[in-house]
Formats: sequence, C-alpha cells, structure tokens
Amino acid sequence: MATDASRSEPKYQRIANALKAEIRSGAWGAGSRLPGENDLMAQYGVARMTVRQALGVLQSEGLTEARKGVGVFVRAFQPLRRRGIQRLASEQWGSGRSVWEADLEGRNLVVDQVEVREGAASENAVRVLGLKAGEGVWIRSRRFVLDAKPVLLSTSYLPASLVAGSAITRPDSGPGGVYARLAELGHKPVHFREEIRSRMPLPEEASKLSLPAGTPVMLVCRTAFTEEGRRPVEVNEMVLDAAAYVLEYDFDA
Repeated sequence: MATDASRSEPKYQRIANALKAEIRSGAWGAGSRLPGENDLMAQYGVARMTVRQALGVLQSEGLTEARKGVGVFVRAFQPLRRRGIQRLASEQWGSGRSVWEADLEGRNLVVDQVEVREGAASENAVRVLGLKAGEGVWIRSRRFVLDAKPVLLSTSYLPASLVAGSAITRPDSGPGGVYARLAELGHKPVHFREEIRSRMPLPEEASKLSLPAGTPVMLVCRTAFTEEGRRPVEVNEMVLDAAAYVLEYDFDA
C-alpha cells in the first residue's frame, strides 16, 4: 500500500525507486539489461519522458549505464571503498607501499597519463602553499584506472624549492611515493587535511573519466603538512567519479 510520502513523490521517482529495489534484490544482476522504454511505459502507464527521467535517476546514481542503440544495463563496476584515514597512515607509505593498497583489496589498478613538469600552481595551490609571486612548483598529473574503469584524476603541486632534483620530479617517484620521498628530504608529512565537495564534471574531466551523461564528480583537495609549524608541502587536487566511490572515514571517538 502506498504511503502518503510515496504518493507525494513524482511519478518518475516512484518508478526509479521500484527499479532500484529490483536491482538491489538481485532480480537484475550486474550487466543485465533493463526493460526497454516501451515496456516500462506499458508497465507503469506513463509517458516516455517520465520513463526517461526515471532511468536518468538510476544513471546519475551510478547504478546503470546507457549503451547507445542497445539499451540500459545494470552497472557491473563495484564502487571502490576509499579509506580516508588508513590510506594516509605513515605505516602505509613509510614502509614503501602505495596509499592505494589500503583500498584495492586485490583489484587491478593502472596509473596512466602520467605527466611531471615544473610550472605554475593552480590558484588554490598558490594560496594553500603560501607561494610568493613567481615561485614555481613541480606538478604531478596522473589518471587512475581501476578494473579497466577510469575513476580518478589527480594533480599534485609541490614547491620547487623543496623537491628540485629529487625523485619527486620523475614519473616514478619510487616505493612509498611522494610522501616517502618528502620524508627522505626532511619534510615528512605528519598531518593531512582533505576538503570534499561535488559538482558536474567539466568536458575534459568527463572525457578522461569516461563518464556517462549526468554523472557528477567529487572534488577532493588534500594538503600535506610537516611537523615544523604545520608547513604545507603538497596540495593534491583530485577529481573522482562520484559513482565509483564510497568515502569511508573510520576513527575513534
């Protein structure tokens, strides 16, 4: 029996909720094709636009993907659980492991489109790092591809005065990554801050992440600080496929 709350919902939302329930029950497994628009119109007695709005809800939530000329399918990719605290522990990168190893659980990760160069920082990085006019940075840009699905774009900015001539200026920064190299240079990160917000992707971001239309992105800006006066030594600006992630923060009271 419909509740007052459900009756007040738009028709497309009620249809979307019903379809989501079918997916979660396992009636349509990963990779399954959903009923076509004509079938859904007949089943729910609604117009085509209403059905398309309902399917758009599923797609925007990352549950389905549309394949042009074929139909709408239950998304097979399983979201990555990003453990925001464990992944940045010094025991992780300090022992030569990638921060990603805290998240992967045996899944296949490829880092591509790597670009390392000296240049000018973003406006945000200039502000956070406290750079002086004309002060350069080393920029590390890369894309992370999980199980053949692009999930994240990352651009790090590090003051040139701290890292010039080090392995940080090379595409492969070595075991433990940038944070291990900063520690070797006497600038060990001891504190991190992450700021998170969301928006719709820019065209270039949507292309690089192979995002279906209507999929938002999460923006994570991480700053790494040293012990000495909590000096910022790196700003990492990340763009995440919002449908590909669960952000997990686990800590004691």
